[in-house]
Amino acid sequence: MKPVHSTLLFTCLIPMMLSGCSGGGSDSDDRLRGQVTPNGIRGLSYQTASQTGVTDNDGSFRYYPGESLQISVGDLQLVSGVPASDIVTPLEFLPEIRAQLASPALNDEGLLDHRLTEQALLEDTTLMNMTRFLLSLNWEVTVQDDESLEIRDRVLEQLNEALPELDAAIDFAVSTSEFEASSEAGRSPANQLLEKICFFEEDDDRCDEPPTQAEIDAAPERPDDDDDIDPDIEYREDLISKRNRILGGQRQLDDVDLDAAKAYLTRELDAATRIHANRYTLTPETAAYPATDTGIKQVRVRKIGGGLALGALEAVSLRDADVAIHSYDWQSGTVEYFINGEAGGESDVLVNFQPEDDYRWIRKQLRVIIEE
Repeated sequence: MKPVHSTLLFTCLIPMMLSGCSGGGSDSDDRLRGQVTPNGIRGLSYQTASQTGVTDNDGSFRYYPGESLQISVGDLQLVSGVPASDIVTPLEFLPEIRAQLASPALNDEGLLDHRLTEQALLEDTTLMNMTRFLLSLNWEVTVQDDESLEIRDRVLEQLNEALPELDAAIDFAVSTSEFEASSEAGRSPANQLLEKICFFEEDDDRCDEPPTQAEIDAAPERPDDDDDIDPDIEYREDLISKRNRILGGQRQLDDVDLDAAKAYLTRELDAATRIHANRYTLTPETAAYPATDTGIKQVRVRKIGGGLALGALEAVSLRDADVAIHSYDWQSGTVEYFINGEAGGESDVLVNFQPEDDYRWIRKQLRVIIEE
């Protein structure tokens, strides 16, 4: 073997420290970091035109601007063609729902509000079937506030083994009743799959095959006298108890009902809105003027870190008699207003705007006080 010269080693070590040697990578490139839901879904396989991987504990994935996502759980593809962004929620998984997100509704204050549209879309059957399915694959049967979903490798391995054994492919577009069917006469493919997955550690006896009725019937009954009990024999009562314990530990879609799925999505959607809203501020956030100062005043939307780009903007005063809106301009992100009332009055100016690259509307509030 030829020795490695120190000059060559040094030449390779320096690039490794900076950007990787022989094809390595680093976070200093121009890839962007996105995540599936604000609290994350761990264990989803993703693929873009240039990237591939599995989401981590934060639900993170990597992408380049303009790419779209294909998302799978194990060998089961969920969606494809999803525009990659910093936060992707299940509402953006499906093209027909993405299109409707661009149509906000009017709230009680007369302002455009994406949240009303989001809540209406939670009635979509395909969306709810897919959400319930993902929640059912979480290691714990319930998800607490601010917790991520955790689809463990052990679950994915069992899922992949069970997929070829299903009576039919899992179809998220079927009716709710068909998707969650669990009777002995007909179990839905999704429930057939969940039945094959044990959500306990591998050595847990709840992961064993349940005793059959024939095995139970053939087993002897437990003796009345404890002295006659043989510890090496599984009695009929033992097998019944074991069967009930195993079957009771099996997961099915009924464990995550529609209300639980809607509550989960609502939490994630509201968290996404808060994250986006925290990137913006108003300058100023409060203002005070004497009643005699009736000149045009201005409040401006600013993006933390710069680069403000809005697609639309609107504004209202909650008390026009005290503070009135003069004009607003989405291109500059400004709202002009003037004092219209007497000393001691006040009003909140609501500035509602939509970032250029997002369907969400963000509302900020300016408190204006009229002084003596």
